[in-house]
Amino acid sequence: MPRSTLTPDQIVRSAIELLDEEGLDGLNMRALGKRLDAAATAVYWHIKTKDDLVRLAADAVWSEVNLSDPRRSDWRTAAATTARSLHAMLIRHPWLSQAFAAYLLYGPGKSRHDDHTLAIYESAGFTPAAADRAAAAVLMYVLGSALAPAAQVSLNRRLATGGPDAARSLDEAMAHAVEIARGFPHLRERIDSPAADYAGTPESSFEFGLKAILDGFEAELETGAENGS
Repeated sequence: MPRSTLTPDQIVRSAIELLDEEGLDGLNMRALGKRLDAAATAVYWHIKTKDDLVRLAADAVWSEVNLSDPRRSDWRTAAATTARSLHAMLIRHPWLSQAFAAYLLYGPGKSRHDDHTLAIYESAGFTPAAADRAAAAVLMYVLGSALAPAAQVSLNRRLATGGPDAARSLDEAMAHAVEIARGFPHLRERIDSPAADYAGTPESSFEFGLKAILDGFEAELETGAENGS
């Protein structure tokens, strides 16, 4: 495909597909050009660097987040719905969690999300400064909750390309990790009991943490109301 028929939107959408399939390490202009049936130079004509491409792809997927309107329900429902939608988006695009650590990510998509979450917490009764802290706390929690699934995707990709040696190395590492954990009483109890399945329900863990955070926000608002602030 000649560069004159390519558009930045086509490039970004193909980049997202490639990132979903191959991760950050698999994204390069040559692979992207092949996917687009175009020369790498045609891609460079529209988007100059990989950093720019990752930033544009990252900002595009923020538009997938459902920004629930607190005026149609209440602030807590809106906050929970938005957080769940963000979490689901990060699971669909596991490379984005990793990109936060290596790239400066910004754009209208992310700004739209950030502005909306601030509006949610201000509608709850938080001051602008407290709304900043509340929005940041939820964002950090959601990002942290998405790291484990993102790491699992990367690990599965490595195992798929590494062959029997990679799988054997993982088994050895896991056995060593369990051996170390047995030296600590609370971890040993969980390894040796049905509670060892506690890590197997990430959605339940996510909901538990989100509820705890929002419960804390409600308590903070009630305390402020009682004190007349």
